[in-house]
Amino acid sequence: MLLAEGINLGLRKVAEATTTHGFWELMRIARWHVEGEAYDRALSVVVEAQAALPMAAVWGTGGTASSDGQFFPAAGRGEALNLVNARYGTEPGVKAYSHVSDRFSPFATQTIPATVHEAPYILDGLLMNETGRRIREQYADTGGFTDHVFAACSILGYAFVPRIRDLPSKRLYVFERAGVPKHLRPLVGGKVNADLIDRNWADILRVASTMAAGTMRPSQILRKLAAYPRQNELAAALREVGRIERSLFMLDWTTDPDMRRRAQVGLNKGEAHHALKRAINFHQRGELRDRTGEGQHLPDRRPQPAGRDHHLLEHAEAQRGRLRQARRRSGTSCWSDISQTGSTDGSGMRCDRCCNHQRWITRQTDGAGSRQGRSESDLASTTADSSHRAASGAR
Repeated sequence: MLLAEGINLGLRKVAEATTTHGFWELMRIARWHVEGEAYDRALSVVVEAQAALPMAAVWGTGGTASSDGQFFPAAGRGEALNLVNARYGTEPGVKAYSHVSDRFSPFATQTIPATVHEAPYILDGLLMNETGRRIREQYADTGGFTDHVFAACSILGYAFVPRIRDLPSKRLYVFERAGVPKHLRPLVGGKVNADLIDRNWADILRVASTMAAGTMRPSQILRKLAAYPRQNELAAALREVGRIERSLFMLDWTTDPDMRRRAQVGLNKGEAHHALKRAINFHQRGELRDRTGEGQHLPDRRPQPAGRDHHLLEHAEAQRGRLRQARRRSGTSCWSDISQTGSTDGSGMRCDRCCNHQRWITRQTDGAGSRQGRSESDLASTTADSSHRAASGAR
């Protein structure tokens, strides 16, 4: 199941590649035993086991983490409300919002629509399991911050360190304008409403307690507060607290090079995690073909280096190497048309990477035997048929 979901191969292909489980048995396991909550619990166990390894301490202390979203295209609009985000092109898809610790362990992953703001989902991952609760410094990209998130992170004990785009255009908020030095007054955008915070402080603490207790997801609370009109005092008071925290953060960011370095290192680890998911999600063009919400929720819990079944991938890579050597000796093919799982089915393929001359190679549809390279004399008579088949497949 992990291999089928992790590389987007599908249950039928995995059943054909193994002798221990059939397709219908895997289908029964997927339907009755594999769900999003089960993946979350299994992922937390794997992350805790990885943190206990001596090698994990070489990468970091486990006290910092980064979060960012990654877009995955979908075959169509399904129950998960796959929407089109112009930033990623014209195809619909969903986002996988992942939290990665400084030890390279992805301790939380959520599936969110491609068009929503990422900021409200930061606290969801931090409060999802014990690994997230131990984080003390959280890094995020420019799309992951709002004043409400600054306030909630500060109250819950997290040091929120986002990388803010157009930082010079942001303004500071102070309690008293008269106490600001003259040369800093152009940087001041307004005055903090301390009375508003005092009147609603008890409600602010009550909201933070609800988030910490897990009674309601923080993303739901923050999105609801952001949608309230301006006359809602609780939302306005939480925004005032966030303005204070954001102003203090901007001063620290501009004067602390070590903070900027830590944030960049943490975000780079998250990007490395995204690159890994993109690399192993190579089947079906990396698209999510399942249109159900749960089906699109599961592939984002991709097996990671800490919990992936290494020996299965090593076996597939060894099989790929054997096929490559055998076909090189026979002179009928090259390595580029063999996938990581050893699959060799498909349509014609042009071989110009490791052959001295260009020739067309066709694959046997039944998967048995070795393929015979077509000579250049046959190329002219088969070009039209191959083009027609390729165009039909594209349609």
